[in-house]
Amino acid sequence: MFYGAIVWDPWLIVAQIVCLQCLYYLTLGLFMSILIGTRVSRISLVYFFDYSTMTTATVTGWCVVGSFLLSSIAGAGYILYLVERAKKCLDFSATLYIIHLILCILYGGWPSSITWWIVNGIGLAVMALLGEWLCIRRELREIPIARYRSIYQNKHCWVESSEAFLLSFSFYSIRRNSTESSDNGKTG
Repeated sequence: MFYGAIVWDPWLIVAQIVCLQCLYYLTLGLFMSILIGTRVSRISLVYFFDYSTMTTATVTGWCVVGSFLLSSIAGAGYILYLVERAKKCLDFSATLYIIHLILCILYGGWPSSITWWIVNGIGLAVMALLGEWLCIRRELREIPIARYRSIYQNKHCWVESSEAFLLSFSFYSIRRNSTESSDNGKTG
């Protein structure tokens, strides 16, 4: 996608935020079902939004931490395809984690666990920095114009061959005219 003048489109921004949030929670649910699903009998919203489940004291708590960190890595990939701008990666990452904080407060109260704050801080940093790095790599990628280059080269070769033909034809005409004028001078 080519970017010209920056146009502020609030509906696009809201749609990107909603898509990013939904994909983040879908990915988090997938990782939790893989990592935690084998350890507990039933996965509920407690693992998503309650700060007390994110602990380093149990193996299940470590699986919750791993799920959140893996989801932040996947979120960087989502930012690459949804946002596509390196300048906006921190904004969208911070928005995602602020919305997550609000949902956690509504579900289980203010997160008082230092582990919750560290994991979410690291997740925010990973998502923003990795997303920015991926977007910069995409923005700096060379634009493939081989098709246009070959058309230009073929056209250029055709022009050069036409010029060479015209030059040789004019040289032939001058030589022929000079030969005819010298022949006309000998007969007279």
